[in-house]
Amino acid sequence: MAGIISKRTIEEIRARSNVVDVVGSYIQLNRSGAAYKTLCPFHKEKTPSFQVNQERQIFHCFGCGSGGDVFRFVMLYEGVDFVGAARLLATRAGITIEYESGGDKDENDKAALYSLMDQATRFYQDKLYNDPDCEAGRAYLKTRDIPDEFAKEFQIGYAPDKWEEILLWGQKNKHSAAQLEAVGLITQSTKPGANNKYYDRFRGRLMFPIHDSQNRVIGFSGRIINGSSEAAKYVNTPDTVLFHKSQVLYALHRARHELVNKRVAIICEGQIDVLRCHVGGFKNAVAAQGTAFTEQHARIIKRVVESVLLVFDPDKAGQDAAIKASKMFMQAGLASRIVRIPAGDDPDSFIRTKGAVAFQALLDASLSAIEFQVRVMESREDIRSEVGLMRAARAILQTIIETPNAVQRAALIKEAAGLLGLPQAALEQELQHLLRKPAALPAAAPPAPKPPPPKTWPREELQLAEHIIAEPALAGLVGKYLPLDMVTHPHCVAVLRAAVEAANTGQNVMSVILERDDADGTLSQLAAELQMAPVKTISAEFPRETAVKHLILKIISTEYEKRRAAMELEMLAGKGKAADSLRMNHAQFTADLKLLKTWETALPLLEFNQH
Repeated sequence: MAGIISKRTIEEIRARSNVVDVVGSYIQLNRSGAAYKTLCPFHKEKTPSFQVNQERQIFHCFGCGSGGDVFRFVMLYEGVDFVGAARLLATRAGITIEYESGGDKDENDKAALYSLMDQATRFYQDKLYNDPDCEAGRAYLKTRDIPDEFAKEFQIGYAPDKWEEILLWGQKNKHSAAQLEAVGLITQSTKPGANNKYYDRFRGRLMFPIHDSQNRVIGFSGRIINGSSEAAKYVNTPDTVLFHKSQVLYALHRARHELVNKRVAIICEGQIDVLRCHVGGFKNAVAAQGTAFTEQHARIIKRVVESVLLVFDPDKAGQDAAIKASKMFMQAGLASRIVRIPAGDDPDSFIRTKGAVAFQALLDASLSAIEFQVRVMESREDIRSEVGLMRAARAILQTIIETPNAVQRAALIKEAAGLLGLPQAALEQELQHLLRKPAALPAAAPPAPKPPPPKTWPREELQLAEHIIAEPALAGLVGKYLPLDMVTHPHCVAVLRAAVEAANTGQNVMSVILERDDADGTLSQLAAELQMAPVKTISAEFPRETAVKHLILKIISTEYEKRRAAMELEMLAGKGKAADSLRMNHAQFTADLKLLKTWETALPLLEFNQH
């Protein structure tokens, strides 16, 4: 694992990273009273609803709900995790990052590997442009009509067709074989008598560097130039300490800002297709890295776009891959459409021969995932026959069932009914049958799903969280007197727990919230929304501390009333000693509820309950 950044460093970064200055370095801000306003960079809008508050050091969009502190903004805008945001902000502020005890060695080791990958990238580039033995790479780029400026922009290189070229280079530049193996540049022979000898993984291949969200090279994809038909067309870096193919998208680092602006991603199958899209002006194109699309890929894309355009090869494998990928994006809650490339073409050849305008026309004529699937099935079998129609309907419903969004599901069913010539009610009935159908084979029962948060926020809980966020020093009252298992909304519980921990440890409450937040930034958004809410009526006669005490008593009283009501139901059926015990407990709860009317009368009870 990477080293853990020390809390002292995080707070120093926060103190030297004014949210107005940082956000203003990315987008234009306009002053509006005590706050700053602009169009939200995270969703399309015509009227500014994105605000930055300098006093509270937070941002919040009243349109899409995104919000948080300076770290959260960089995470969203740059598409990095918390550690990545901290590094970017530290560099900006000129701060040297310190790590918790025991964590810095590993991080320094990773820093050496990142440096190694950067040097290897330049080594391959030098070979491509300057080594006489690498003419095959230069000739290939010319045949594919890839301009030098784009080849250099994407740092394309060439691995000589030799067995120990990168190994000898590593030795010359003081990189150990263990380091070269750790990043996947070399591997060991398993042939009998080879004595585990190392050799280059990439030989005779055009090298496409793969970058992470911070623009660091973490792996390579090597395309063969002149090889036997048995050789793999592409060889990719295996999973390493730096590179995990299921979490990487090719060219995302270059496409990010265009993705944010357009809110739609063009999804291709390979590096050459992505490169050609960028050459043609379609700079929101990315591709998976040597694997089918995964849930992680979909989540990464969802952070910056609302929909995807799948531009895969027109052969059977490409069609099937497009349908499968569309299901993955549906699961993530994204709208997906599929572009039909003419037979015999791929995105690269089509843009080269037909031009960018014609390619844009293909994008504009894209089909919904459902219509594309219907057209594919029509081309493969007679779906108007009784058997074919049932098979088509079942396949389409298996796609629709992937979306968790009820509105999207209803729209897709309506579309499918029109395409198949079936009553909408029939498809809805069959869909319900599929949803109820048990698994074909018995399996271990899955863990019980967590109950969804209540649809409506308990008013007192939300108000308490709002007061505590506004004045974190009052979190001590919550930590001391309110059992948090009495708070029913999980997001309110999480914010209150974070506030209590921040008060106990002296940390900034937003730092603790970020540590506990989910991938969607739910808690950061809530905290920012609470801080941006209109100030509640607070006066000398009714200060915030009094409001917090009142809300604590109200939440406890609500829980006691629930418990007393449950006892009354049990008493109706109770007999003998059990009934006597219930009556005694019921009487105690009634007495306690009277004490909970005021803080002064409740305090002895609250103090007693701590023990």
